[in-house]
Amino acid sequence: MPYRRLPNTDAARIRALKAALRKGEKLDDINTLAYSFPLKQKIDIFLSKFETAITNSKAARSKQIENSQKFSELTKKARLYISHFIQVLNFTIARGELKPQARAFYGLDEDDSKVPSLLTEQELIVWGEKIINGEQERINNRGGNPIYSPAIALVRVNYENFKQGYEFQKRLQANSARFSSEVAQFRDEADNLIVNIWNDVETYFAGVKDEEEKRYMCEEYGLIYVFRRGEKERLKRKKDAEDITLKLDF
Repeated sequence: MPYRRLPNTDAARIRALKAALRKGEKLDDINTLAYSFPLKQKIDIFLSKFETAITNSKAARSKQIENSQKFSELTKKARLYISHFIQVLNFTIARGELKPQARAFYGLDEDDSKVPSLLTEQELIVWGEKIINGEQERINNRGGNPIYSPAIALVRVNYENFKQGYEFQKRLQANSARFSSEVAQFRDEADNLIVNIWNDVETYFAGVKDEEEKRYMCEEYGLIYVFRRGEKERLKRKKDAEDITLKLDF
């Protein structure tokens, strides 16, 4: 016998639920519905909520992806300005215009001329803050002239743009995760409804002797059957043999 294959995507779940509803709407007598009427009412209420949740999830995900490219550009520019500022600071020290102790204002090791890691967003946030505050502190403490190319004002602008973009992207990610979680919760309910419908339908048509006819009746309610390898051919041979037997009997 072929086996049932339950939906494994949201689109397939919706198709299965809608198929069961459509069949119920086509019937002239609700008493001939192959699954319970209370179950039909549950599907009516549930389906719109499930579809809305999926729509919201897709929209949130789409907005997150759309914004990610813009955020990537903001991140790249902030990384470039912070990195260049530290490099210019080191050049200034190398030329003797500032003492190595000046690095301490920026949270850098006085004897280390390497640019710290700026690979992650968190590292950018930390070092951007340190560099901006450090330049201001150094100037206030008469630690020499301001650094240019890039000036700290340009570093600040690009850092703030990145930070705002970071916070906005995090909100988009949180929204996407929230809507995705909501869909996941609805998904469990959808699966339970489908199992209950399909169980009711198969029980309702259990008395139909012809397997092919029974399968067709169940499929009208959205049930999906999958034949094992060679099974369809075996069933055809069996049916042909039964037809021959019936003809001989007559």
